[in-house]
Amino acid sequence: MFSVTAVLAGIWLMMADQTPVRAQTSPIKMAVLGDSLTAGYGLPGSAAFPVRLQKALKDKGIDTDIVNAGVSGDTTSGGRDRVDWSIPDGTEAVIVELGANDALRGIDPKISRASLDEIIKKLKARKIAVMLAGMYAPRNYGPEYAAAFDAIYPDLAKTWNVPLYPFFLDGVAGESKLNQPDGIHPTAEGIDIIVTRILPSVEAFLAARAEQRK
Repeated sequence: MFSVTAVLAGIWLMMADQTPVRAQTSPIKMAVLGDSLTAGYGLPGSAAFPVRLQKALKDKGIDTDIVNAGVSGDTTSGGRDRVDWSIPDGTEAVIVELGANDALRGIDPKISRASLDEIIKKLKARKIAVMLAGMYAPRNYGPEYAAAFDAIYPDLAKTWNVPLYPFFLDGVAGESKLNQPDGIHPTAEGIDIIVTRILPSVEAFLAARAEQRK
């Protein structure tokens, strides 16, 4: 004879087998490798992009642990040189936001491209998912420079098959009320707009990463 306990146990086991496995059982460990735009230049720590992004994701039910690996004044070459130690072991996903200082300084786009390429290569070698946050060059360097620089991000995204958010400062660049007096760095309100606009892309990026956890 089957005991009631055994029958109930069997039923619970069958129900467990049919219950979808949660895509996320622990926070996704992320980092934002960037410059002053992500470091939070001129802002309190609580208003920096990585902090605001983590909160926005939490509000969406996505648990993350995001490291702010932004360094003010950093170029793509600087990011390349520090990526190994700036991105902690165990990191699963990185948003790369670099290039604004390259463009402001008129650095040869070939150098910026090579540095970003090496950053992606190093992260991929560590099995870390990468998302590129693009940047546009100031137009005062002329159309040839702008075209060469702007093409870096979509080209690398295609080459490495990584998601791209075309312009990190979308909705904020050129808007005086959303930038600090220098006209370059976003205010806290500007950061929130950046987070709102980039959030759907980050959600899709992390959903793909969560699938790889299964």
